[in-house]
Amino acid sequence: MVKPVYNLPEPHTDDAQAIRHWLDSLGDQYPSKERDCLARACAALARQQGVRPDSGESLIRHGLATADILARLRMDHETLVAALLKGCFRSGEPTEAVLSADFGPGIARMVEDLVRIDQFAGVEAVIPDKDRPQHEENLRRLLLGLAADVRVMLIVLAERVHLMRAVKDLDPERRVKLARDTQRVYAPLANRLGIWQIKWELEDLSLRYLQPEDYRRIATLLAERREERERDIAAVIAILRAKFTEVGIPAEITGRPKHIYSIWKKMQRKNVDIAEIFDLRAVRILVDSVADCYAALGVVHGLWRHIPKEFDDYIATPKGNFYQSLHTAVEGPEGKALEVQIRTHAMHQHAEFGVAAHWAYKEARGHDAEFQRWIVWMRQWLSSKNDDETSAERLKRFQAEFEPTHIYVLTPQSKVIELLRGATPLDFAYAIHSELGHRCRGAKVNDRIVPLNYTLHSGDTVEILTQKTAAPSRDWLSPHHGYLITARARNRVRQWFKQQDFDKHLHEGRGLLERELARLGISDKPPLDEIAQRFNFRRGDDLLAAIGRGDLAVGQVARQVGEPRVEGAKEREREPELKARPPRHPKTGEGSDVVIEGVKDLMTRMASCCKPVPDDPIVGFVTRGRGVTVHRRDCPNIRHLSTEERARLIEVHWADRADGSAQYPVDLLVVAADRKGLLRDVSSVFADADVAVIGVETHSEKSTATATMRFTIEVADKGQLARLMTKLQQLPEIHQVRRFH
Repeated sequence: MVKPVYNLPEPHTDDAQAIRHWLDSLGDQYPSKERDCLARACAALARQQGVRPDSGESLIRHGLATADILARLRMDHETLVAALLKGCFRSGEPTEAVLSADFGPGIARMVEDLVRIDQFAGVEAVIPDKDRPQHEENLRRLLLGLAADVRVMLIVLAERVHLMRAVKDLDPERRVKLARDTQRVYAPLANRLGIWQIKWELEDLSLRYLQPEDYRRIATLLAERREERERDIAAVIAILRAKFTEVGIPAEITGRPKHIYSIWKKMQRKNVDIAEIFDLRAVRILVDSVADCYAALGVVHGLWRHIPKEFDDYIATPKGNFYQSLHTAVEGPEGKALEVQIRTHAMHQHAEFGVAAHWAYKEARGHDAEFQRWIVWMRQWLSSKNDDETSAERLKRFQAEFEPTHIYVLTPQSKVIELLRGATPLDFAYAIHSELGHRCRGAKVNDRIVPLNYTLHSGDTVEILTQKTAAPSRDWLSPHHGYLITARARNRVRQWFKQQDFDKHLHEGRGLLERELARLGISDKPPLDEIAQRFNFRRGDDLLAAIGRGDLAVGQVARQVGEPRVEGAKEREREPELKARPPRHPKTGEGSDVVIEGVKDLMTRMASCCKPVPDDPIVGFVTRGRGVTVHRRDCPNIRHLSTEERARLIEVHWADRADGSAQYPVDLLVVAADRKGLLRDVSSVFADADVAVIGVETHSEKSTATATMRFTIEVADKGQLARLMTKLQQLPEIHQVRRFH
């Protein structure tokens, strides 16, 4: 069973005496200067009155107990000081500035983070059971995200351990609520951070109140105290170390007795009795090489009899997550079952920090790569706490290596929502529901009115203000205004405008197609549904709307309807000759890019405003004294021509190219989340495609964490450009890739 141990006097002792007793118990664990700092923190705590509402315990006793747990974990004095001062931070007294002046800015920031976390630690949203696992996962991520300093999470977990130890006198309903939160949120956090002592105790204490009968039955069936099992493990380790020294195998051996929750979980999962659980005691052996793994296995089996069917070779056959280790079970000293794991140091590193990390595969739930990196960062921080670096130096170094790309905010009902870093209240609204985003007209963050392009931060509580008749604004789609950061929200707004303008675009598209068919002399009724399929549209109306929106050139559709009707005998006589020529549009001269209908050897040049490339729908514009300028049909300069100027448009087509060696400049706009390595990743795509970059311009918007990059590149045709844009869109955190102008 769980037996808490404190360096504190009995509860009936007065608080002043308890503080003195605790400070004396620290002995030489901390230098005198650090003990003085702890004494000053205790003095500040001693001035506080009142009790904790969750346990009914005095603030002084709670602070001392939390700091004592951290001292037993060998945490630095700053962590203990922050735990003590947290109980002093009430309604701005003392202020962060006062704490910073008395104890340093690092400790003051830790206390501030602890107070913020306290506001969310007990949030309980009214959500369906099917959504609860995701809510709990987001809540765990929120708590981690609020802790700029990893030590803050240790204080939170130590507080939870003491709270679970102290709840035995609370009413059953309150006890069960605290135990459920502990099991679902806090124990998994301790597991991910690799703080095994805290994890095991939180799990056992939760089981004690959630499944009291099962807990008592397993504790009774163990028929021995935990301390006795720990002594058994120590004896096994001593035997193994002596034997490995004798045979000359360098090995690092650690062990642990299995705790009650773990036994209960395994019994539930395998549907077996405790007599069939062979890892109540377990040791782990780390060696230098794979050969040493199998040699160590031989030593273990030589010492004790192997239990049949209890051997797994995950080195020869790794698990799906590439976890590697040898697992065996033997009858150890006094015939007591013992589980032994054997692996190399590299395998252990991979199991603890790689994709095979214990917390990841034990939870059997998918986690994105960024979050796994985040957890590895925190665990490495904790594992280096005994290095020569100061805590501030370690924190600065690790924060330089990792910057989270997600934030976690709350609805007014305390449901946690995950968003990209830099997200706005509008992004939040669309993450909840599209209709909420469409009707959004304002937002409150932490009960304060903010603009819709306000940058949210982890821990913010967001309330969306709506109007029944409100509708999206086209300004929301402008990257320069910073209203929307997430692709989901932008897509919802685009879909809304497409739907609202559908009838208008349908009418305009039908008119454009009818006029184009009349100009080409085509009288046949176009089979719109059939043509729509060729352009990947479901219906003919969708095709016409795309023409009206400018997404599709009307000439492309008209050429699918039929051959133009040629008036006049002279033209009809020439028609067979035109059809007989192998190239549909031969070049008019050396180096020509385009063919002008009915005209030869006329000077042409590509428009610099829209930079057409082969296979783009194009049109010619007759200029005065400079021949024909070739534009894309969707070029804004062409679309906004006056009626008089449109008379100077002529039909042009791309000439057939023999070798495709010509290169054409084109402008690309890339909008992405501003992150380290972004420009390198984009440049790699260009390099891999053997595309020349002849111009680049970048801009970073710090307020939205968005990077806007404009590249001028050279491509052979539209197909190569489309493939390049697809590869760019597949890069992480890319919001938008499109041609510029």
